[in-house]
Amino acid sequence: MLRFRQTRNMNPKSLRTFVVAASWLVAPMAAQGADSAAPAGNAAEGAQKVQMCQGCHGIPGWRTAFPEVYSVPKIAGQHAAYLEKALHEYRDGERSHPSMRAIAASLTDKDIANLAAYYGQTGLAATVR
Repeated sequence: MLRFRQTRNMNPKSLRTFVVAASWLVAPMAAQGADSAAPAGNAAEGAQKVQMCQGCHGIPGWRTAFPEVYSVPKIAGQHAAYLEKALHEYRDGERSHPSMRAIAASLTDKDIANLAAYYGQTGLAATVR
């Protein structure tokens, strides 16, 4: 049986070491659960819907001026589960960027899964057609 010292008796360095070690053990399990819970999209079908994304996300170094000037994030090669979650949050109003909310509002759950699968491909390079 494993016995752990109570955290109130641990010095800050030991506590920090314990927390870091615990996170190294838990993080892979959490990531595996998140990946298995995400519905699989079809990257080939997602490739047919990227026109609305490429106007901003497909141009290296692109900056947008609406609603304010900022660098547009590169989404090619991003984790599919993250992209899918972000698109759902835009569609559901949990994220506030007006352009992204408008685009996401037009997407079905299947469209979102397919776009996430397309952009989540490893080694995908963003290109403008």
